[in-house]
Parts: sequence; structure tokens; C-alpha cells
Amino acid sequence: MFQRIIDGISASTGTTVRLTSLAAGAAFALFITTCFLCAAAFISVLQKYGPVEACLAGAGIFFLLTLTAAGSYWGYKREMQKRARIAAERAARSAASSALADPMLLATGLQIVRAIGIKRLLPILAIGGVALGIMASRAGVPDEASAEPAE
Repeated sequence: MFQRIIDGISASTGTTVRLTSLAAGAAFALFITTCFLCAAAFISVLQKYGPVEACLAGAGIFFLLTLTAAGSYWGYKREMQKRARIAAERAARSAASSALADPMLLATGLQIVRAIGIKRLLPILAIGGVALGIMASRAGVPDEASAEPAE
């Protein structure tokens, strides 16, 4: 039993190591390619315009790359925050609905009904049912105070 688990872990670890080393090799090759392209662009601008303009052109290219990377990171971070907020809202709704299906809660409710009596609890249960229905219908409606403006 444990042997299959160990074999599965070692197989997945081997695959992960191979894929990681392949990705690292591809990243290194991309880095070298980028270095040669930057050197070629620098030499081309240096021969045509001079050393100051070549340095400024190189700085401009790397500044644009930095802005692109920062924008991508910002967008990814914002998307992750949005997903986390949605997951938290779903978990809160799920926790509220699963509390009503808890066997201990149902057993306690039955004991209360037996102790007090159904005729006395009927009006209380009716009011509670109406309140629960209103609460459930409001769960799908977004709160206007916490709503973010559309972009």
C-alpha cells in the first residue's frame, strides 16, 4: 500500500524535476538571445547616432520591458485578490447553509420542540421561516455600499 504511494511520489517528483530543468534551460536560452539582440541594437544605434543615444535607446527599451512586467504583475495580483474575495464569499454562504444541515443542530432543535411543544413553537417557527427566506433572497443581491465602480 505504501509502496504505491512512494512510487507515485517519486514518479511525480522525477517529472517535476525534468520539467523544471527544461524550463530553466529555455529561460537561460531566452536570456542569452535577449542579450545578443540588445547588443546588436546597441551597436547599430552606436554606429549611426553615437554612444549617448545608444545608451538612452537601451535604457528606453529596458524601461518599457519593466513597465510591461509591472503591469502584468499588477493585473495578476488584482485578479488573485478578486478570486480570493469570491472564494471567501462562497465559503461564507456554504458555511451558513451547512450549519442548518448539521445533525447536532437538528437533534437540539428536536429536543427543544419536544420540551416546549409544537403548538407554542409554531408562531416562532413561522416568523423564523419568513426571516430565513428574506435572508436567503438577500444573499444573492450585492450590497450597494460595498460595490466597486465598474471599469
